[in-house]
Formats: sequence, structure tokens, C-alpha cells
Amino acid sequence: MDLGNKRILFIKQSSLGDIVHTLPVAHALKRHHPDCCIGWIVEQGYAGIVERDLTVDHVYPIHIPATSDPHAPRGVYGKAFIATVKTLAALKRTFMAFPFDISLDLHASFRSGLLALTNRKGTRLGFADARELNTLFQHEHVTVPEGVEHALDKNLLFCKHLQCAVAEEDFYMCTSSEDRKRASNFLHTHGVGAGQRFAYANPAARWETKFWPVQKWAQLADQLVDSGTAVVFGGSAADQKYIASITSIMKKKPIIAAGYLSLEESVALIEQAAVYVGLDSGPMHIAAMVNTPVAALFGPTHPERVGPYKVAHTILQAPGIDCLCCRQRVCSHMSCMKGITVEQVYGAVVELTGM
Repeated sequence: MDLGNKRILFIKQSSLGDIVHTLPVAHALKRHHPDCCIGWIVEQGYAGIVERDLTVDHVYPIHIPATSDPHAPRGVYGKAFIATVKTLAALKRTFMAFPFDISLDLHASFRSGLLALTNRKGTRLGFADARELNTLFQHEHVTVPEGVEHALDKNLLFCKHLQCAVAEEDFYMCTSSEDRKRASNFLHTHGVGAGQRFAYANPAARWETKFWPVQKWAQLADQLVDSGTAVVFGGSAADQKYIASITSIMKKKPIIAAGYLSLEESVALIEQAAVYVGLDSGPMHIAAMVNTPVAALFGPTHPERVGPYKVAHTILQAPGIDCLCCRQRVCSHMSCMKGITVEQVYGAVVELTGM
């Protein structure tokens, strides 16, 4: 398929890690066809990440309440339905005036299929093994060969289908000078000078089954500070209460960035860190994409499918647990996460940073 001078629409609205895993596809396509025009439909909370990217020409932020969130409020399905109808109508009007030649549905859900359908005049591409009847919306299907497991490797199959070979230079994220300045000023304000080593710690995730005990987080952070490595706890404002439960039992003083930096500024902060230590979540994939070494704690999810990609890393899992990678969001015992020791994690950080 000739992509020269074509308008290409990406449909990957969430989540954070999935969006990060899609960026190299846009980078490869733009590198091969610099005259193509790339648009992207994305949840408004993640729009800044896509807007910063120099290969993306048009961003279409949307907001549809998540129905898969275990903490979703009552009535979320009704609100999601209304938001979906309004969003589809608005996008349809937009694309009637400015249609795209090709739609790449990398989200592979029923809703993303509907979003792709708003661009009526274009050829629609999607995964052959997509769920939720998504394949019915597509004109062409991207086959996933046996043995391809990692989410990013699956996304890169779109490049193969479109005959755009991927290169190492396609794995990066864009930050603005203001993002980097804000991150540096934040560190300076909290006593971390230029070149001083710090660990970006991410203790929160959407799944409760991914959480590591607060006592262990406190012990690890104290050990790192004692070793001369500052600890910066990252996350969103919603994570502040949980992070406070960790820092309140620490003996040393950490730095809390959660809620004080935007998502885009947090990317710049992670880029400056000596190491990422934390759970399987969006910030872990950001760290991998900006080439910050990763010490990742895994329990209910598969590192082969969603682990750190193309970066120095250590996967930390509890030994002797039969139910690893169960993908359950609710658990009565949390053995897989409780079984990861402070010594394991500290040792991984030491090895990755050369402390």
C-alpha cells in the first residue's frame, strides 16, 4: 500500500501503556513517508503525550468514561453510552470535512471499531484476532503469527503490513523544552541537583492485585536513600493518599512528585531518572521507551506480553507461586506480590544502576 501523501488515522484511545506501545508505529510510518499526515483519536487524559509527538499532525481528544475500571462509579455504563453517541457524531462531522485515507485500529475493541467507522471514506485496518466483533468493522486484517506475544510486537505488525520496516530510531518519546525545564526545576527545588542519581518509584496501578505491601515500599525507599540514591514517588493526584501511607512509615525523607507534575512533565522526569522501580503500569512503559533502566514488579500479568521493551531491565516475581500471571483483578491473598522481597528489588536496582 502506497502511503505517500496519504492521511493516516490512528485509533488507540487508551490506556497509557498501550498508547506508548503505539508510538513507534507512527514514528516508522512518518520516517518512511515524511509527506504523510497522521491523525490520532485518543482519550483526553493522554492527549498531551500524542500532542507532543512530532510525527502526529492532528490529535482528536475524546472522553468516554471507562467501564472496565473496577472503581467505576454507579451509572457509568449509561454515561459511557451517551458519551459514545456524542463522540461518534462529532468525529463523523469532522471526518466528513477532513477525511483520512486509511484508519489503523490498534485498539481492537467494539468501541474502537465504531470510532474507525466515523471515517467513512477510508480503508480500515485491524487485527485479525481482535475481540468484541472488531474484525467486522475492518476492510483488511493484520494477522498475528504464532509466537508473537508482546503487545508492542503485535502493534509493529501494522508496519510490516504497510511495508514500513521498523528501526531502533523509532523507539522514543517526545517532550517539550518546558516539560524538561519543569521537571528539572522540580528536582532542584527538592534538593536533587543536575547529574545526581535518583530512582523514580511508581507504587500504584489500576489493578489492586498489582500492589506491593506499603511496608516493603518504605523499607526499599529507606535503603535507597541510605545508599545515596534519592527516591521520587511518581503518579497522579489520585495516588497521593496511597503514597502517603508509604512515606508516613519511612525513616528517611523521599520526594513526592505525584500530583505535582503533569503527565508530560512526568515523562521528562522519568527520562532523567537513573532507574524506574515499580509496578507493571503506564509509567513503566514510558521508562522503557525513554531508555531508563527498569526494575519491574510482576504478579498477575505476563511480562512476556507487557514487560519492559528494548531497555535494560529486571523482572521481579515471587518464587514458587502457582498462580502467577492469573490476570485477576481481585485476589484474597496477593501471594504473588507479597512474595517479592525487598532484597530482590534492592539488588535489582543496584545491578541496573551500578550503585
